[in-house]
Amino acid sequence: MTSHSRHSVTAVTLPHLFRPAEVATALGCSEWWLKEQARQSRIPFTRLGGAYRFTADHVAEIIRLFEERPNRRVNASENVAVQRRTRSVRPAERATILKARPPRRALTTQQLTIAS
Repeated sequence: MTSHSRHSVTAVTLPHLFRPAEVATALGCSEWWLKEQARQSRIPFTRLGGAYRFTADHVAEIIRLFEERPNRRVNASENVAVQRRTRSVRPAERATILKARPPRRALTTQQLTIAS
C-alpha cells in the first residue's frame, strides 16, 4: 500500500478554471457576450455545475477564433491593390417607376367590387 490514498489528487495538477467575469475583463468584452457565445457553442468552454468556466487553453483558442489577418497580395512585386467588388447600378431609365395604390380603407364599396 502506498502512502497516499487512491483518491488523492496531489499527483495530478488540475488546470485553473477562470470565471466568465475574469475572462471578459481580460478580453475586453462583456460577460454577457462571452456567456452568449458559449451558450451557442461558438467558443470552447467547460460547464461545471451549470456554470461556464474557461481554462487558459480555452482563452487562447477564443483569441485565435476571433483573430483577423490582413489580406496578402498574391504577387508582392506588383503594386496592385486588391479591388473590392461593387454592385453595378442600373441606369435610371431602366428603373421601374412604382405607383402607390390608394389604401383599401379609402376605396368605396363600388371600387372594391370592380377591383376584385
